[in-house]
Amino acid sequence: MVADYRLDFGLVQVYTGDGKGKTTAALGQALRAVGRGLRVYMAQFIKGQESGEHLAAQRLCSYLTISQLGTGEFIINREPTEEELALAQAGWSEISQVVQRGGYDLVILDEISHAVKVGLITIEQVLGLISKRPKHVEMILTGRDMQAELIAAADLVTEMRCVRHPYDRGLKVRKGIEY
Repeated sequence: MVADYRLDFGLVQVYTGDGKGKTTAALGQALRAVGRGLRVYMAQFIKGQESGEHLAAQRLCSYLTISQLGTGEFIINREPTEEELALAQAGWSEISQVVQRGGYDLVILDEISHAVKVGLITIEQVLGLISKRPKHVEMILTGRDMQAELIAAADLVTEMRCVRHPYDRGLKVRKGIEY
């Protein structure tokens, strides 16, 4: 399927910070793009469970593709396993091909800051992809503690700040809201 039109030029957006809503904001932008006939590809490095966005993508499959590129295990206070490294590099190869082909108008790299932080992907790989993308491809990078180099490469940077969160009161994640 070909987009109804192409963007004249694509920008780089960053959604970062310690507040909830980075992926949600990226998905909102994806929904807006799909509504205008643009094609969207979202790569998720960390998330692995079925979520509302995956179910929606199945319904919008000709315009929205979400690809999970890891084991789904969040890597905290440990080194990535060989399997996680191999999956990330295979996923990066897929992303690189998707971007270089230019068939998608918006490419979202969800949790890319964490993937870089734990060594699944290098910052040089991300910066190289940004610089070599076709001129019509918009990119969104999400994740906490976004690297300064990626912020510097962005045209738009939004920081979500946590003021209050239900998790602090012991509330659990809710289907349809957090996933």
